[in-house]
Amino acid sequence: MSNFTKTTITDAPRTELHDALKLTGAEISINTLPAKASVPFIHYHKQNEEIYGILEGSGKVILDGETIALTKGDWLRIAPATHRQFFAAEDSDLRYICIQVKENSLENFTASDAEIIQ
Repeated sequence: MSNFTKTTITDAPRTELHDALKLTGAEISINTLPAKASVPFIHYHKQNEEIYGILEGSGKVILDGETIALTKGDWLRIAPATHRQFFAAEDSDLRYICIQVKENSLENFTASDAEIIQ
């Protein structure tokens, strides 16, 4: 049995990786909003914070009524209770990664979670 899972994603409008990679601690999706499109609802979460990375294009997000411009290379963390809705620019698709994890669940990371074996 392998200790890793590999998958290849396509250019689909939305790819959820939790099933494909058998994730147990995060939900990750790759998303594309076509130019002039938006996520069709405002939402928030009960427990999970979200981390967004803008991979291509531009647009905006409205967070608790505040408009934030987005462009390639931007990253943001959104607390669970924050109301959010994403929009692609009029002339640009918006491609982004969304990582969802339980807020305050990270106990160790990088070097503090690693054991050097050689």
